[in-house]
Amino acid sequence: MAEWKKICCAVDFSEPSRLAMNEAADLARRFQADLTVLHVYEEPAAAVAALEAPRLEHLERAAGEIERKLSGWRSEAEAVATRPVRSAMLSGATAAEILRFVREGSFDLLVVGTHGRTGFKHLVLGSVAERVVREADCTVLVPRRSAPARNG
Repeated sequence: MAEWKKICCAVDFSEPSRLAMNEAADLARRFQADLTVLHVYEEPAAAVAALEAPRLEHLERAAGEIERKLSGWRSEAEAVATRPVRSAMLSGATAAEILRFVREGSFDLLVVGTHGRTGFKHLVLGSVAERVVREADCTVLVPRRSAPARNG
């Protein structure tokens, strides 16, 4: 059985991310592992190109809101893990930043959620989970939602 001591969970504040965070926190509890909850904020390209003062103030407010939300998620993870949990916020290309953070932090396990997009939506939107599964230097866990119970 794997012995995970450093776990990272990347979240985007969606329900699939909450599922991933709860799974990561449970694993941290069971393995007495360190857990870091990571959020990567991908700034819209137009905002970066035109950093006028009102837009910059808006981005700073958004960063403050994200930090508060991340703090709440970290607290939730601590309740499940029954141990301290770290949080980190980065900005940039989501998959690339997750991969860099996990590599530089020497994590044993990365837990990510997935929205389960397929077909055209997947082609257009891409998939952070798919890229990190392919390129991560560590084990990647992508929890699935429980299938509805079948009658009969």
